[in-house]
Amino acid sequence: MNLDKSIWENSDTATAYRRNQIRSAGFLIGLAVLLAVAALLSLRAGSYDTPVLELVKGVFGQASDSKINLVVRNNRLPRICTAIVAGAGLGITGCVLQAVLRNPLASSSTLGVSQGASFGAAFAIIVLQMGAAAGLGTVAIPLCAFAGSVSVALVILGLSRFRQISPEGIVLSGVAISAMFTGGTTLMQYFANEIQLNTLVFWTFGSLGNTSWGDVGRMAAVVLCSGVYFVWKRWDFNALLSGEETAVSLGINVRRLTLVNMLLCCLTASVIVSYIGLINFIGLAAPHAVRLAVGNNHVYLLPGSAIAGAALLLLGDLVARMAISPVILPIGAITSFLGGPLFLYLLFKGGKRSVDG
Repeated sequence: MNLDKSIWENSDTATAYRRNQIRSAGFLIGLAVLLAVAALLSLRAGSYDTPVLELVKGVFGQASDSKINLVVRNNRLPRICTAIVAGAGLGITGCVLQAVLRNPLASSSTLGVSQGASFGAAFAIIVLQMGAAAGLGTVAIPLCAFAGSVSVALVILGLSRFRQISPEGIVLSGVAISAMFTGGTTLMQYFANEIQLNTLVFWTFGSLGNTSWGDVGRMAAVVLCSGVYFVWKRWDFNALLSGEETAVSLGINVRRLTLVNMLLCCLTASVIVSYIGLINFIGLAAPHAVRLAVGNNHVYLLPGSAIAGAALLLLGDLVARMAISPVILPIGAITSFLGGPLFLYLLFKGGKRSVDG
């Protein structure tokens, strides 16, 4: 009798697990469809009105009008690819930061990592005078941005490890660090010349329209490499859901896992920020939106966060371009305006719960 009951319970559990797998996979497919639709809408948006079929042909350089090929391949398509790559990178880094810090409010923007990268980039542009047109600028700006983000990550990591600050305290520390780096960036702007100020201010606003195919390729390489590593470590992130002690008992070096993944998140976020400017709340909103549908299983949460981040940034850019067309609003302002209420909701309603809660 007990054997039959055990078999029935195991069968019921397996059925529920398969049902959850199917639901999660279906949600990811739905996200991918949403991303494809957003890409088509973004390809369609603009002052140069063209049928969708001609635009699709223009992607491959086969449109009947050469002007369409030029507009699509040199203007709209790089912008779409930038949004997809940058959004995916910010989304998946936000998911990983929430996992390794076990804090639902963690992301590159809320912890100050993006602001640290912005300070480093401003230092390169103003102090080192490595503008976007300078030959060394393409190297100095990402390196300085990475140095700024790493400094923030090390401070947060030290506070969490050596001072045993609570998850809420880590987020509040990140907010304080963000304010410090923002103030430093403002001071550098005060002493900048007109060209440097215009470059930095426009860069800080965030823009997806100034990247070349080379910039997109470099961002994609970093996002792809870090994303592959994050997916490879997905079971370690799942183990952290049960607590640090459980993860250690399974043979996971939690300290090394945290340090390595935070550094990779910093690298990814800093490269993205150095090319497109300060984009807030994508890394916070995307993982939470996906978590509501697939739960905390990082097998689905990691790719879902990447797809959702890409879709959110692409849709945000579409709003920025179409809200008061032909004026293009700064994408950083759009994401901050939409993500701010979510941050307040999580702070006051979900701040007391850890990611595994």
